[in-house]
Amino acid sequence: MASPGAKLNIDPEALKNLKLVAVAYSFVQRELFPTQQAYVAEAEVEERARQVLDEVKKLGLVAKGYPADQYFLTNIIIDRPDVIINLVDTVRGRDKLSSAVPAFLEYANIQYTGCGITGLVVGGNRHLFKQLLEINHIPTPEYKFIKDLRSNTPPDFDPPYIVKLNESGGSVGIDNHAVKETKEGILHKVEEIIGKYKIPVLIEKFIDGEEITAVVFDDGTKRHVFLAKKKFGIKPDGRHEFTSQESYEEVNAYKYEPVDEETESKVAEFCVKAFESLRFIDYAKFDIRLSADEHIPYIIDCNPNTAFGPDLGLPMTDVMRLNGIEFKDILGSLLTKHAKSLTPAKEV
Repeated sequence: MASPGAKLNIDPEALKNLKLVAVAYSFVQRELFPTQQAYVAEAEVEERARQVLDEVKKLGLVAKGYPADQYFLTNIIIDRPDVIINLVDTVRGRDKLSSAVPAFLEYANIQYTGCGITGLVVGGNRHLFKQLLEINHIPTPEYKFIKDLRSNTPPDFDPPYIVKLNESGGSVGIDNHAVKETKEGILHKVEEIIGKYKIPVLIEKFIDGEEITAVVFDDGTKRHVFLAKKKFGIKPDGRHEFTSQESYEEVNAYKYEPVDEETESKVAEFCVKAFESLRFIDYAKFDIRLSADEHIPYIIDCNPNTAFGPDLGLPMTDVMRLNGIEFKDILGSLLTKHAKSLTPAKEV
């Protein structure tokens, strides 16, 4: 876990071995996405990629950006960068195709940051990642997987409930009315969401209580855990505290605060266990809820290649800065790790 004054492993001499650093990012066009909401959620990656390119250049390295469009594979093969910072969350507008990027890079024997094929497949499928958490005895809320409307039957656990898309990142599909107090209400919400997005969903037990954002960062020498508590300023539905898609537009939706030692001791160890069990690599974000009565920590979501960039407002950047780590050090440490391990293959 993170300790006061924690420092990441950075080796300026190793960085000098990198002749070309690539930044790969999602190719974003409106017609590729099922909804305007999904498009807007991904459109920010282009600006974020430009910011990351600027930060790489500040380290004295040559950097070049590559959108994951129809020319991506050809351009990468021709230029053969030493390492690719992988910011690709969607391919042709679909989250689950993002694993095609590490698959190609594995085949081409090109080093890249973030998860391999297995970790991205797991992280992009809420049903699968919750099954793996249960198998590894890591707490996650009760849930019911709804493949299509034929299986839209009442859950066998008590309310409140929240419905989530099975294959999307962030809060896509979670609006101000996502939490329901009755079985009838949640079944109607499932109909609405499946009708709109045409993909499976999960009904999950909504955990009322504190929410913790956890970042696990592997610098090649240690798996650090950085934690922050979400202090909510609004209740999207007037009753429950959670992050909805609409709340991103609210300045006072939430802010991050330090966590106490007791919470840190409960959460940090099983975040590392989850990171390992889900086959994540380099860094990942976990969303955790503490039950209001017993303060049991439950992992409610994960993001293996969480939004990576220097901008404030990105959870990983905000949480690590709260813990004394600036983005230039995150980037320098990440590239140091890969500069030292330019090997023929990467575990997937």
